[in-house]
Amino acid sequence: MKGSFCHRAPPHTQCRSLLKVPTILAERPLLAPIAESADLAGHPKKKRGPKPKAIVEFPEVSGEEWVDPPSFPEALALHMRRHGDSCNHLHRAIIGPGDKTDRKTIQTWATGVKAPGTIESLAVLSRIERRYRLPEGYFQAKLDRTGRATARPAIAALTASERRKLAWHLPGDFSKRPKREREEILAWVRSVIIEGATEYRRFQREATQQRFSLRFSDNSSVHAGATDGNMAGCRDAPLHLRDEVHSLIAFKTSTLAPSGLLRQGMWGEETASQKLEHVGLMFGAICSPPHGDVRGFGVPADRLCLAMLLFPSVWDWYLHWREERRGFYTSWEVNMLDFALSLAREKTGWMRQHPDLADALRPVDDLISADEIDEACKDWDAVCDRFIIYALNRKKDVQRVAKVHRDPFEPILPILEAESPVGEYRKITEEILVRMPSARRHPKAAAEAARAFLMLRFGLHLGLRQKNLRQLRFCVRGGRHSSEKQLEKLKCGELRWNDLSGGWEVFIPAVAFKNASSSFFGRKPYRLLLPDLGRLYEFIDLYLRRDRQILLGGADDPKTFFVKSAKLTTKDAAYSQVGFYDAWRLAIQRYGIFNPYTGQGAIKGLLPHGPHNVRDVLATHVLKKTGSYEQAGYAIQDSPEIVAKHYGRFFPHDKSALAAVVLNEAWQI
Repeated sequence: MKGSFCHRAPPHTQCRSLLKVPTILAERPLLAPIAESADLAGHPKKKRGPKPKAIVEFPEVSGEEWVDPPSFPEALALHMRRHGDSCNHLHRAIIGPGDKTDRKTIQTWATGVKAPGTIESLAVLSRIERRYRLPEGYFQAKLDRTGRATARPAIAALTASERRKLAWHLPGDFSKRPKREREEILAWVRSVIIEGATEYRRFQREATQQRFSLRFSDNSSVHAGATDGNMAGCRDAPLHLRDEVHSLIAFKTSTLAPSGLLRQGMWGEETASQKLEHVGLMFGAICSPPHGDVRGFGVPADRLCLAMLLFPSVWDWYLHWREERRGFYTSWEVNMLDFALSLAREKTGWMRQHPDLADALRPVDDLISADEIDEACKDWDAVCDRFIIYALNRKKDVQRVAKVHRDPFEPILPILEAESPVGEYRKITEEILVRMPSARRHPKAAAEAARAFLMLRFGLHLGLRQKNLRQLRFCVRGGRHSSEKQLEKLKCGELRWNDLSGGWEVFIPAVAFKNASSSFFGRKPYRLLLPDLGRLYEFIDLYLRRDRQILLGGADDPKTFFVKSAKLTTKDAAYSQVGFYDAWRLAIQRYGIFNPYTGQGAIKGLLPHGPHNVRDVLATHVLKKTGSYEQAGYAIQDSPEIVAKHYGRFFPHDKSALAAVVLNEAWQI
């Protein structure tokens, strides 16, 4: 009605009306007495809805024809339909009182929203397989590869870091096995896969627990990323020692020798990084406390200086200290004496040309006396001459008793003993392809697997040292590649598309190689066309188009072909020397080493190793097939002498087999 309005009661009236509600409800008739009266009358209450389907252990199968689907969700939905199971009924049939799997979990599996990824979920899949009388592992074989370890309950007495490392290599039924067997599996995984199981690896693991090296900040010409070993130090070097070392590095790495000084040869970045590490280790030992774990000499840090390297008493202590620490002498001590000899060499030695270094000397009890310091200040050349005589004789003594501690062939011995070493190593790349995660569901894990595949394939085709492989740049198809002069300035190579040859080509200037002066190069660049075999080109294109961007994330692009998996805190996605080694070693641990407890892995008896070992594989393969050290050198860009000394593992029976091929031809006429 026009002009009408609703009357609202005052607030106190509203409250009064609310208070009356319970009274009104209380006056309504109750249902319970009615139900009781019905029961008394002989009419029992019936539960509404259809009667629940009876649960049987093995349900009957429908007679419809079916085709095995490729994906897990389709397969699960198909077999549930064939056996007349709904998600709710299947859940009631296979889930026990203590299980945590929900009915909706099975529904998300059947619709493809989620997939099983824990030990408990995989156990449920096994029950479904048994219920439907399917082969063991039927559903698990159809799951997308995740690229991650299966989630499992925490293993007691292990840190989170250890659990992450071990989880990759434990069988699915690990927690159900007897305690003795679980301990046996853990011991094997730790010894063989994680640590490497060689005597040298055990020594290295124990030695790295004691961090005593001195660290030199990067004020020299050595670029960041090249000083991985040096950065492992635990203490900063004193300022005056740091300045002396930086002056030495600048002298040995500059394009031209500083004015007024003479120099014999120069150092590259890798050599300079190595010398920094060795000097840091030596002075770190000298200044470490004598009663600590390192058992150093205890020289105060403010008394350390490079001039100490010219005193035989310092070297006698250091050589004896290393021999006690390792148990014997190695070529490492010989190389350190050579390094000191080069510094004291007449005319071109850096220390010989800097007598002012004696000003930093200070007396050290039982090591350097005040009289020796006075003599060094008065006649620096005489001190250098005496040291040269001492070092040459001591070098001969050490060489006579030195032993080989690290056998570079030991980790890859099963591969080198195979008839085709390259073919044997190739099995690792094929294992990666078999276990490649789904790029749709797990893009980052798939990108990391593709990177591991390309790392190993590039190593097998190119035979490059780690530095050249790690610093390799790229140019996409149709892009403008770098000129030879640009690459010479950067001292690195480039992967590019060659339109004339119709393939991917690797181009590296000679100056980028450690052995640039080798007769192999003759000052000409290295150029190799990669073969379009084993899906190599397919993965190069996928990596450049998709995977590399996924790995970079939001980090700055270093313009190198191989990049790290960037995290939120990653500033530089370029691989360091240690980082690239660890990435290669991780690929071998996950895909290369055969694990008898999981059945995964490509090669029995293989041990973890780095990218440098692939050069041994290539050289040995060529030697077995041709018997030529020269052709083996072609495979790894080196001379026959270097191959014979360091790389090729040419067994006597391999030599006899090659000769037998020629001799047996006489019997076939």
